[in-house]
Amino acid sequence: MKQLDVCLTPDLLHLHKLDNCIVVVADIFRATSCMVTGLAYGVKSITPVATIEECKLLQEKGYIAAAERNAQMVEGFDLGNSPFSFMNERFIGANIAMTTTNGTLSIAKARPLAVKILVGAFLNLGSLANQLRSEPYDVLVLCAGWKGRPNLEDTLFAGALADALKNEYMLLEDSTIMAQRMYQQGKDNLLSYVANSSHVRRLQRLGIQKDISYSLQTDLYDVVPVLRGNSLVAMN
Repeated sequence: MKQLDVCLTPDLLHLHKLDNCIVVVADIFRATSCMVTGLAYGVKSITPVATIEECKLLQEKGYIAAAERNAQMVEGFDLGNSPFSFMNERFIGANIAMTTTNGTLSIAKARPLAVKILVGAFLNLGSLANQLRSEPYDVLVLCAGWKGRPNLEDTLFAGALADALKNEYMLLEDSTIMAQRMYQQGKDNLLSYVANSSHVRRLQRLGIQKDISYSLQTDLYDVVPVLRGNSLVAMN
């Protein structure tokens, strides 16, 4: 039987075996929520890069560039890290380059090791679970966390995915069991459950409450982003 494991932060990725594994990267507040939203709204591709310098180079080549550090948009770029900014009609068919504090760095770390990289959010939870049911590989949910530390919202998402797939995947490791139990405790009111979390407080200080509420909605979209080459595209 296939196994599903959870890595609570990219700093622990070296402890996990990935040679027969799909990695699902989750950065709920807000990178992977942006990625799912953008592709759902018709963006052609999103190229995730680890550094601001890489993103700037792609911007100079004609990409629309999204850059965030410490939850704020980086000066000189076209977009920050709000999912609402990815809903613009002018981005339909566009290629976007993207760098964020945690999410794109997590993709960069997992990319050399994984069989396949998918992007997960509450926004596409059901479609992602359905896709994974059809895959022959084990799954590792990589929580982007915050600067090497675990965070609540990504762990909750990992638990939600584990709960959805508990009949198809073995949930053996304690991090997976912890995440699943947390989700079961909080699933009836995710917004209340994360209200005192560090990243929610960080975003609220910046006046970004609407991004928090939006990113905790479940199954708004049926798009599953997959990394093909250097870019994320919608899986057909």
